[in-house]
This record gives sequence, structure tokens and C-alpha cells, in this order.
Amino acid sequence: MGHLLVIESWVGSMSRLLPRAVREGGHEFTFVTRDLHHYLRSAPADGPHPLLAARNILTTDTNDMDVLLPYVEKLHEVLAFDGVVSSCDYYLPAVARTAERLGLPGPTPKAVEGACRKDLTRRLLADAEVPGPRFAVCRDWSRTQSAAREIGYPLVVKPVDLCAGMLVRKVSDEAELDRACRALYDFPVNARGQERAPVVLLEEFLTGPEVSVETVSFDGSTQVVGVTDKSSGGAPAFIETGHMFPAGIEPAQAQAAAETAVRAIEALGLDQVVCHTEVKLTPAGPRVVEVNPRPAGNRITELVRHVTGVDLAAVCVDVALGGRPDLAVRPTGVRSAAVAFLLPDEGSLPTRTDGRLTAIEGEDSVRQEPGVLELTLAEPGRTVRAATSNNEYLGHVMTADTEGGGARETAERLLSRLRPRYEPRTAVPA
Repeated sequence: MGHLLVIESWVGSMSRLLPRAVREGGHEFTFVTRDLHHYLRSAPADGPHPLLAARNILTTDTNDMDVLLPYVEKLHEVLAFDGVVSSCDYYLPAVARTAERLGLPGPTPKAVEGACRKDLTRRLLADAEVPGPRFAVCRDWSRTQSAAREIGYPLVVKPVDLCAGMLVRKVSDEAELDRACRALYDFPVNARGQERAPVVLLEEFLTGPEVSVETVSFDGSTQVVGVTDKSSGGAPAFIETGHMFPAGIEPAQAQAAAETAVRAIEALGLDQVVCHTEVKLTPAGPRVVEVNPRPAGNRITELVRHVTGVDLAAVCVDVALGGRPDLAVRPTGVRSAAVAFLLPDEGSLPTRTDGRLTAIEGEDSVRQEPGVLELTLAEPGRTVRAATSNNEYLGHVMTADTEGGGARETAERLLSRLRPRYEPRTAVPA
């Protein structure tokens, strides 16, 4: 039995999958956070948040490494941790530094920082000649203007240190560029109270389908678990609207994407880590969008598990403990699995910007359909805003196809039968 130190977490799906994997693996964990109420507020309706089932729940300033590292060092003397993890991107560098400080398994802090900071990723991959978009890192408006002209419109404006597609925008001219940059500079602190880097990343707009490559790196080598495809919407934002595993693309395309992802992981120096690498399949070949040194979110790990039997949350735990992960593919009877996300329909919101959810019609009929693996929907009473990132989902439907690659079609068809209903946000619920 191992004892894991968990430093913060997302409150979405991985925050539930990771504690499950720890428990099912026969391990236990201690949870450290700077704000316990963040997780208390996110508890599911049927009970406490799974993170609160930790053997110990402790609070300290997880944003200040001068506080966190001495604190966990003292804890380690008493609790004897065997590994350290987080599912939250904002704390992956802290996890790497903690593992290094305590002599525990994990990727190097330099490698994790290079993956988590999008500007560093771009430079490191370019130096290693891993294909990606043309880009520029800009610290002032004059440089931003000139770089945009050099790259050429349309282009993509990105923060270097946010997640879930937050404030990532496609811009077609200088006026749109100005608005996108102002939005970035008006958001100086992330959702976890960490100060953001005051720089803007400009990238060439890449055309073609996007996929993600799910990999596991340990003992100096990287194994590809599979390739997942992606649908997106919400232009000019980039919102993930669904995924299917395995990707519905040609085998040669999947192989090229996988090879490109492995090159990126190696160029960043990542090892002892599960990675989710996003790749654009352009007419000129695969181009790396970003490398995430943690298991995929948005239920992708569950899609992989339903098809292959490989539980990437459990693999993440095994790798963090320094064990050799079980990546053997097992027959599951499922040929493809897909998830489709329900987003607020901007046209139906009371003010076109927000409203209060009163109901989601169609739930009962969809839940009874064959092939439905999951149906999770937001509760009435929730304040709903027009979607600008992956943070505004109202739920999802996950489906399986036992015959072939039809899971996405089924998921999207069933999602279309779910109809959110709203009232003005100022109204008092009956």
C-alpha cells in the first residue's frame, strides 16, 4: 500500500477519478490545499467531495513554494509519502518541485515548467525542431502589432499560463487582436489566486482536425495508449464540444500524430508522467498545439478505459508511486466511446449573456437509450453564462458503440435532444 500526497485538484471529473484510483489500488492519500471551502462548495449532490475522503486533510499556502516545501518536508518525516500528484495544471510545477525535494518519483521541475508554460513549450519544441505553428511571445502592444503582421491574420491569441481554453481567441484583424489582448491583461490573477505572466502568445492559425495523444512515460521511454479526436465550437473561442476514442481518422494520421507527440514529450524532457498532447493534423502534417503533463480531462480517460480497459487515472497513481504501470489492452466489448458536452445556447439565454437554469428537458428519454454510459446534467438554479471556455458546460452524455466507430454520432444525436430552459437571473425561483 502506498501513501500519496495530493496537492490541490480540479473539482471536475479527474478530482473524482483520482481518489477512486487511489482507493481501488489499495492506497491512501493526504490532501493539502490552501482553500478547503473551494472543494466543500463543489461537493456533489449525493455526498461529500471524494477528495475529502483523504486520510488527512491539511491546509497551507500551496501558492508559495517557500511555505509549501518546508511544510511538506515536515509532513513527510511523520507520514512518509510514497508519491505526490495533482490533477490541477496550476499546481503541477509545485508537485514536481515537491517530489524533487522529498526524493520521490516524478518528472523534473524544469520539464514540467517547460510543458505548463506555453511560451516555454513553443521555444523548446522549436529548438528541437518539433513541428508547431509560427509564433511570437509579446510583452507590449508595439511588439504584438508587428508580430501579428509578421505571422499574418487570422491568428490565435493565447495566455501562456491558463487552462481550459480560457481567453484563447482567434482574431482576424488588429481591432480583434486589441480586444483579445486587453482581456488577457484585465485578468492578472488566475482562479487559484496565482499571479499571471504579463505576456501574450501569438500563434499561426492552423487548419485541420485536432486530436490528442494519450501517453505514459516511465523509465526513460514513452508508450502511446491511443489517439482521441476532438470537436470544437464557440468561435472565436475554442471550446471542446466532444471527443471520441479511438479517433475517427486514418491509421497513418494517427501514427503520425502519435510520433509527433512522443517527439514533443522527449524534447521537453518529461518522464515518470502521464501526458495528454494536443496535435493539429494540418495539410502540411501534424503540428503540436500543447503538451499537458497530466491525464486528459473532459472524461477522455474514461473513454480510453471503456475501449481498452486501461485506466489512466490508475496509471497516473502507479507512475507517481514509481511502479511499472499496467498498460495491457483488454477486451471490453466496446469498439468506440464518445462524449458530447452540453453548452448554453446563447440565443436562448434571457439576456443573451446570462440567465438561471430552470430545467433540462429530455433527460429521461436520453437516459433510457441503449449505449448510454453516462448522463450528467447541471442542477436547476445554476447561473448560466454564454460559453467562452470549457468551464461553462451544463453536462455531458457519453456513449459506446460495440460494432465500430459510431459512438460520436450517437452522442451528438442524443445531446441534441437535451434542451436547457432558463429564466432571467434576477428572477426569484418559485
